[in-house]
Amino acid sequence: MPLVTMATLVAMARAGRPVSFPTDTVPALAALPEAASQIYTLKGRSETKPLILMAATAEALWPYVEGTIHPDWQTAAGRYWPGPLTLVLPASAQVPASVNPQQDGTIGLRIPRHPLALAILQQTGPLATTSANLSGQPPLTNPKDLTQTFPGVFVLDRPAEGTGTPSTVVAWTAHQGWHLLRAGGIPFPLD
Repeated sequence: MPLVTMATLVAMARAGRPVSFPTDTVPALAALPEAASQIYTLKGRSETKPLILMAATAEALWPYVEGTIHPDWQTAAGRYWPGPLTLVLPASAQVPASVNPQQDGTIGLRIPRHPLALAILQQTGPLATTSANLSGQPPLTNPKDLTQTFPGVFVLDRPAEGTGTPSTVVAWTAHQGWHLLRAGGIPFPLD
């Protein structure tokens, strides 16, 4: 696929097609949550590695979380979103199996601090995302490399402007609070 405008990328994402766009960390490979299985195929990604849901607002993400929103979750979201922090929380029944095929009862959530990503997500709603790369390879940052590696993906015609450092991923457990799953752009422990 050639590089596309934001309007085309949004239309293709809404139609269930896979897309790629810059974020505050590394470019995302994304699809509607119910179409997320495409991402596993495109990347050669193990189904033991769940995708995350990215959205423009916390209000768009909370329906994917089971139960009452814990005050510590709201505090972390309020302090670090938008930004490079992924919160892994209990998943509600709204999370499609294709986002987390191992069905471990959790969902990763993030709001990127990138104006283009936020503008796209405001128009598409939450998208299932991961870094734009073949599994086990470094993230691709050049849009032309993305179109060559993923010829069926609609890639935004803008350069990657992110830090190149992935998001910090923290998971919540009722007994321990937050624990670190992956170090990244936000120091851990969380303030």
